[in-house]
Amino acid sequence: MPLKTAAIIKKQGDEMIEIRSLSKSYGKLKVLKGIDLDVAPSEVVVIIGASGSGKSTLLRCINFLEKAQKGTITIEGKTVTHKSKNLHLIRKEVGMVFQHFNLFPHMTVMNNVIEGLIQVKKMSREEALELGRAMLEKVGMSDKADVYPAMISGGQKQRVAIARALAMNPKIMLFDEPTSALDPELVGEVLHVMKDLAVEGMTMVVVTHEMGFAREVADRVIYMDEGQIVEQGTPEEVFDNPQNERTQAFLSHII
Repeated sequence: MPLKTAAIIKKQGDEMIEIRSLSKSYGKLKVLKGIDLDVAPSEVVVIIGASGSGKSTLLRCINFLEKAQKGTITIEGKTVTHKSKNLHLIRKEVGMVFQHFNLFPHMTVMNNVIEGLIQVKKMSREEALELGRAMLEKVGMSDKADVYPAMISGGQKQRVAIARALAMNPKIMLFDEPTSALDPELVGEVLHVMKDLAVEGMTMVVVTHEMGFAREVADRVIYMDEGQIVEQGTPEEVFDNPQNERTQAFLSHII
């Protein structure tokens, strides 16, 4: 059973994310083919699938790092495009953590966390430091506030990246294979932070190869293949009784 005991109750029109007919191509290569997806408030959706299936591109479209050719993305009832005047405001609502940590090597851990608060949210340094300390404590990194990224492990860097995203107070967190660049012994510490976020009710869309995490934490698991959502359901439905042949073939190779 997922970690969260409270059921996700979905009502028509109250979705945190609504995606309709989303299509994305690179030249002649069709990466996303008419994706339809709703994500409810506090829902944890885990997307699985082979490399090249469109998972990461979907996340990047949700955060408007990639421009889809067709379809709509609605965040909290507001349909957004790259031409939207309030695009930067919508982006503030959506935090993203990547495979690679993208920390500034010349800045301390604390300065990495508070840079966006000062530059984007225009907080005073004192306010930013107070919030930065709280976020680093949340991810178990308060003792590393004054060190530089080169002095900490990959798992610790990823936890700093999560703290940096959380400091912006997003309503949605996107995770793009956050543990894939880590040594196996470091994966657990990052997943632990993500599990805590799920329990707290953060709306999350996670692309991952960590099937144990998906089974334990997800409210819904989505299997993507060749730019399409092939199957979705509870972890038990997808992992224990997959209906689609492509889902069955994929899971037979990894479980």
